[in-house]
Amino acid sequence: MPRLFGTDGVRGRAGSYPLDAETVRRLGAALVRALPRVDGARVLVGRDTRESGEWLERELAHGAGSEGATVASAGVISTPAVAFLTRTHAYAAGVVISASHNPFEDNGIKVFSGAGEKFTEQLELEVERAVADRSWQVPGGPAKPVDTVDLAEPYLAHVRSVARRPESFRGWTIAVDCANGATSGLAPRLFHQLGMAIELIGAEPNGRNINLDCGSTHPERLAALVRQGRARLGVAFDGDGDRAIFVDRNGRIVDGDAVMLMCATELKHSGRLRGNAVVATVMSNLGLELGLKALGLDLIRCPVGDKYVMEELIARHLSLGGEQSGHIIFSDHLFTGDGLITAMHVLETMASAEKELSELAGALVVYPQVLLNVRVREKVALNQVPAVADAIARVESRLAHQGRLLVRYSGTEPLLRIMLEGSDEREIRCWAEEIATEVRQHLG
Repeated sequence: MPRLFGTDGVRGRAGSYPLDAETVRRLGAALVRALPRVDGARVLVGRDTRESGEWLERELAHGAGSEGATVASAGVISTPAVAFLTRTHAYAAGVVISASHNPFEDNGIKVFSGAGEKFTEQLELEVERAVADRSWQVPGGPAKPVDTVDLAEPYLAHVRSVARRPESFRGWTIAVDCANGATSGLAPRLFHQLGMAIELIGAEPNGRNINLDCGSTHPERLAALVRQGRARLGVAFDGDGDRAIFVDRNGRIVDGDAVMLMCATELKHSGRLRGNAVVATVMSNLGLELGLKALGLDLIRCPVGDKYVMEELIARHLSLGGEQSGHIIFSDHLFTGDGLITAMHVLETMASAEKELSELAGALVVYPQVLLNVRVREKVALNQVPAVADAIARVESRLAHQGRLLVRYSGTEPLLRIMLEGSDEREIRCWAEEIATEVRQHLG
């Protein structure tokens, strides 16, 4: 049975398998079949600004409707908004049509349970089995437009409620980059409601410019804007709004590791950090682990993917977890990354500590880290490629427990990711290239 779901839902080129019309219809129907059997199940769909989003939404709704579901569209709205609204408005499931930080030609389908949590792997397998079962078919016919519902304000009210002293932000100036994506309408509205002045970029989506030289994966333009302007800080969201990367007043990038350390500090001081631990992925810098240790806190590592962070938070009853890339989960509010809620916590931390972002972020002492992405033609187990396995073993022996090596395949792209941390950046870059050379020769 072919796998459809990766680490962050179903991904691919819009119009090609698995995001062709037929498969998307079957996914919609299979999703309803995998839900607890309830007559007339209600499903909420939201999408980002890609030009393919509307037709994918119609095809998915056609399939879901063929199994008796009632589908409503929240229109262009962020991933965390769909997760929140699914839970609070009694939908049986929520679906987001987005490829997050990928270019506009790609798209994807993410699914949330009625509890606002990403589908478990068991449920994903049930959907995949149903899609692969050719004993049933989705009825044909044109896919009709989906009825829309305006649910932005209930979600924004939830985000505003995160701040215990929202009046502290009134009059602040903040630079905001919406990646021409799902937060283009939400973020300006939120910050204006809080009485803040905004210097706005990346908020003119045209269906094709999502993430194009903007947003959390390209914060350079935002950094230049902050350096030149009056903003105290900048925040860049990704295409679907579930991650945030920050820029301090000096134009320096502040990533998810620094955000987790400063927010963990604030939550601990205010008695809101359950379990005295933070969850992060294997990609988070060693400096985060040491910074938390100095606070008497543990770092629990998990595989890359915010759904794995979520699973650890739920299993261990913890408050905070996330990824270096800016996916931060504050489980008291939502069990998925939320860029706007992350921004609220950063603002709250600045106001509470009476410090600028640069000083708060400076608490993280970053170990040099090198990350190489090598394109591969197939994802073969690395221990089955002797030259690659030998190169990895050589590098691990040189590290001698004074750094970290992580080699893994991307869950969403045909890439092998090689990450090295150590005290000497030039040295670890050479070691990473040594592994990359063998990968290109044998797997590229």
